[in-house]
Amino acid sequence: MADTASPISRLVQIMARLRDPDGGCPWDVEQDFASIAPYTIEEAYEVADAIDRGDMDDLKDELGDLLLQVVFHARMAEEAGDFAFDDVVNAICDKMVRRHPHVFAGAMVSGVEEQTLAWEEGKRQERRARGGAVDESALAGIARGLPEWQRAIKLQKRAARVGFDWPDVNPVFDKLHEEIDELRAEFAAGTGHEALEDELGDVLFVCANLSRHGKVDFGASLRRANAKFERRFRRMEVMAAADGVSLSDLSLEAQDEYWNRAKREEKAGAV
Repeated sequence: MADTASPISRLVQIMARLRDPDGGCPWDVEQDFASIAPYTIEEAYEVADAIDRGDMDDLKDELGDLLLQVVFHARMAEEAGDFAFDDVVNAICDKMVRRHPHVFAGAMVSGVEEQTLAWEEGKRQERRARGGAVDESALAGIARGLPEWQRAIKLQKRAARVGFDWPDVNPVFDKLHEEIDELRAEFAAGTGHEALEDELGDVLFVCANLSRHGKVDFGASLRRANAKFERRFRRMEVMAAADGVSLSDLSLEAQDEYWNRAKREEKAGAV
């Protein structure tokens, strides 16, 4: 296949070839929107991971993988006669111009907060323009396909815009202690999975609120915790192996000592 005038056109053509039932890739041909959606989400997280690690070469590759997902979905839509990749690009271009009148149409905004409110109002107007029943709730338009921690923070931010929010972080800590006590009681009572799930959800929702009040990215915090655990656990394995033992053969107390050693080394800058 000959190169085309632009890299994006080349990618669109490559995807069309891969999806061709006559000579294309069998795996690509059999996919649909539902089967590809998990890969799209995964690629977005891999982009975030590359950013966290500050790896620009990897970020370039991961952004390409994410772009491929957009092209893949657009190709399947084109085959169904719904829209094509150019329609996706034109739609987002039109949306960006429409939602930034302070940049493209001479409107004035005083700062980020006012611009955010104007953005949300623009989205509401677009929903009204599409016709049909319009959800006028302050919580309208928050996608249900988001990771639940992300959706929790968006729900909290929307509620805060109409004044439904803690005045500072201290009541949030009080609420967290309250919810942890209720979760502990549920574990002790053993009343059932659904009740336990409900109480655990309340704890996590308050944790999301803490991250919002602290202006800390909840997902980034959890990624850091995951990375820390993985780093220290791998160090435990190395130390145990150096001592001629396997972690799986040790008591929890002995394993915990390796964990503490790993922590001490890390804090001392030895790892």
